[in-house]
Amino acid sequence: MVKMNFNDLNSKLDAEELRELEEAAARTIVFDDNSPEMTPEMLNQFKRIKQKSRTKKTASIRLSEKAQKFSSSYGKGYTSFLSRLIDAALDDAALVKKCL
Repeated sequence: MVKMNFNDLNSKLDAEELRELEEAAARTIVFDDNSPEMTPEMLNQFKRIKQKSRTKKTASIRLSEKAQKFSSSYGKGYTSFLSRLIDAALDDAALVKKCL
């Protein structure tokens, strides 16, 4: 998830976009039949979803240049790719023995 604040947005907006954003912030909220104001009872129906506890552990490893280039060539999420690759390799006793 990317977290941004208004200052982060300002650096990426042109003058017209910034003006439109400021105008939108100044508008009052208009409730209607399609989007009524939420009552306390309605708000109580929402439940916070508890984030699952992290099942992966963080580790720092040193990779060969070949391994780093190969895995990062898969783009965003390549560390998850490496984790799945290691998990698969650990299930292969012959491969584990070969790498020792």
